[in-house]
Amino acid sequence: MISFTLLQAVRVLGLAMLSFLLAFAITPLITKFLESINAKKQIKDKKDAPVFNKLHKNKEGTPTMGGIIIWLTVLGIAFILFFLSAIFDGFFTYLNFVDRAETYLPIVAMLMAALVGFADDLFGIRKKGPRGGGLKMRARLLIYTLFSLIGALWFYYKLDWDVLNIPFFGTINIGIWYIPLFIFILVASAFSANETDGLDGLAGGVMLFTFVALTVVAFVLGRFHLAAFSAVVIGALLAFIWFNIYPARFFMGDTGSMALGITIGVIAMLTNTVLLLPFFAPIFVLESGSVILQLFSKKFRKKKIFLSTPIHHHFEAVGWHETKVTMRFWIISVIFVALGLVIFFLNTFF
Repeated sequence: MISFTLLQAVRVLGLAMLSFLLAFAITPLITKFLESINAKKQIKDKKDAPVFNKLHKNKEGTPTMGGIIIWLTVLGIAFILFFLSAIFDGFFTYLNFVDRAETYLPIVAMLMAALVGFADDLFGIRKKGPRGGGLKMRARLLIYTLFSLIGALWFYYKLDWDVLNIPFFGTINIGIWYIPLFIFILVASAFSANETDGLDGLAGGVMLFTFVALTVVAFVLGRFHLAAFSAVVIGALLAFIWFNIYPARFFMGDTGSMALGITIGVIAMLTNTVLLLPFFAPIFVLESGSVILQLFSKKFRKKKIFLSTPIHHHFEAVGWHETKVTMRFWIISVIFVALGLVIFFLNTFF
């Protein structure tokens, strides 16, 4: 008799393949849509960002908002399977991964972040907002903080969740501090993903490895619906990367990076692996860290540490081709993800 765990593994892999095929199939339609709304990337002015402008001026006019392919595929599959399972039961119930305890929050978070990112991208291509660059940073921060606060209150008051797992030390109750921790993780994940989205294939690749790690974690913990959801993201990401590697046919845009970033944060909270995020998403830490250090250095030392930030632009400025930066950041991601999974397994089983 086929074991339950094996059936769940088949389900997870099957949904990943289904997601890849669907995302691949809708890409031409999304590409035409982006062309129809003239969704072309605007490159920062030479006066505001001289190094960045010099490195990426030739990319101006490339379609952006390609992240629609990812979240539309994921949310489309979720809705279709949920609808079919309600009507036909049986096989479609087996495939359906929409579950109140496991996937409601990441699905809603992805949708909300995707829509805000879509609006931000739209303002950007229409040259509206501060310096024609979309929503103000303060407005974006406020919106995502509000989303995160709602999620934090749901976890804390509705699910009575206020614990934090410290690898090799156990799980501790942190009480009301769980709320600011939740907010910080989601906001940091969203904006770090956005910072990483700067080179062809970079954000998609590093987030692919992050979602692979989170899928493994969810599966091992028996969160099979969550693992299935994460696997669907992986399939859609693979299709996106197919077209996004150098030279990119389109860019991810805020609608993709913010949606995926906040989803990573939610899954980390659901699996209680927050302290493993620096291993599962090391490039997020590297990219955001470089921006923060640069800002502090310019403010207090009146000089820059890096030629340009986020740090992937610094490596471009010193002579690395962007494909070299991307591949090396991918390698770093794989190494750290593997180490993070080792820590997770040791912490879980010993």
